[in-house]
Amino acid sequence: MADTIINATDIHKSYGSLKVLKGVDLQVKKGEVVSIAGASGAGKTTLLHIVGTLDRCNKGTVEINGVNVFKYDDKRLSDFRNKSIGFVFQFHHLLPEFTALENVCIPALIARKPKKQVEKEAKNILGILGLSEREEHKPNELSGGEQQRVAVARALINKPAVVLADEPSGNLDSENSEELHKMFFSLREELGQTFIIVTHNKDLAKMADRIITLHDGLIIN
Repeated sequence: MADTIINATDIHKSYGSLKVLKGVDLQVKKGEVVSIAGASGAGKTTLLHIVGTLDRCNKGTVEINGVNVFKYDDKRLSDFRNKSIGFVFQFHHLLPEFTALENVCIPALIARKPKKQVEKEAKNILGILGLSEREEHKPNELSGGEQQRVAVARALINKPAVVLADEPSGNLDSENSEELHKMFFSLREELGQTFIIVTHNKDLAKMADRIITLHDGLIIN
């Protein structure tokens, strides 16, 4: 379908004799917020890494905006990933020596976009996320919730086709978790952003448009 952003078909992944994914199909439409749930070891993060092109599958195809991504060599795939996919992890992975604004700019500068344009866009995104007053602060001067919002801003800077979030609130207290969850949905409304979220948080999972449950390497719903 024309509005399908992610089309993953018959995804298999093994590590040695351990079969982690056993034939997973996943389709996600533009503007959807999809959560992936399941017990530890079900294959959630492995699936997210394959959809995010951080890892290659043993069998199957992944299309992002109609592009069969694993036909690319590693260099071209890395360039595609930088421009088309945003990542938010449980730990924010901000660079401590850089300010919030500088951290947000990094992916766009790697994509060789003009610095003035990048800074303008980064300030706009930080403003949307309520961090205009924190632009010049370094990560150690920000709260945990603020650090994670900077990480979300960094994920958005290249206007990616999809943002992949792996336990994004797993390191936050309940108040900041709820705030982060609501933010994903406001970003969908404001920017039309698509999200795939791996989470153990049942409240976040229930907020999504769809919950996809993995069990023993297969989708069971």
